[in-house]
Amino acid sequence: MGRRRIGLIVAALFAAAAIGIVAVDRAQIGRVAPDLVAETERADRVLVEKSARRLTLLREGRVLATYPVSLGFSPIGHKQREGDGRTPEGLYAIAYRNPLSVAHLSLKVSYPNEADARSARDGGYEPGGDIMIHGIMNGFSWLGTLHRLRDWTSGCVGVANGEMDDIYARVDVGTPVELRP
Repeated sequence: MGRRRIGLIVAALFAAAAIGIVAVDRAQIGRVAPDLVAETERADRVLVEKSARRLTLLREGRVLATYPVSLGFSPIGHKQREGDGRTPEGLYAIAYRNPLSVAHLSLKVSYPNEADARSARDGGYEPGGDIMIHGIMNGFSWLGTLHRLRDWTSGCVGVANGEMDDIYARVDVGTPVELRP
């Protein structure tokens, strides 16, 4: 067997393995959402500092954990309307936990609030929604921490999947979320 043929076989096996890994990741095969940790280890507040690209979990003012994040593709300023690529700023809460998210796991942020909806309505446009704290999009978990090289979400707060596992286990529905410039 020639070198060229061996090279083609190795390349084909590598491509098949890569496609299989992406397919399993995309289909969420074997994914199990982590259980909530004990109440004393859960965050009672989530702080996102957009300019620092940082998410901090707090309990009674004590830092539980800090994570680097990616934001919306146009991160400067408060979200104004659907499709603007901005990550909101202000006070919100976790509305629900989604173990079957299209982005590993996700926590829904309660954007838009009344003021956001009113501002959008007064401007004649939709405020947008589905703002989440989430892991990497299914099928792309192989990116790992490389996702931090640029802001890539549509207005969400993105973290690596292992980080999302930890956040998901420490944040319950109703937890306040503050997003700062």
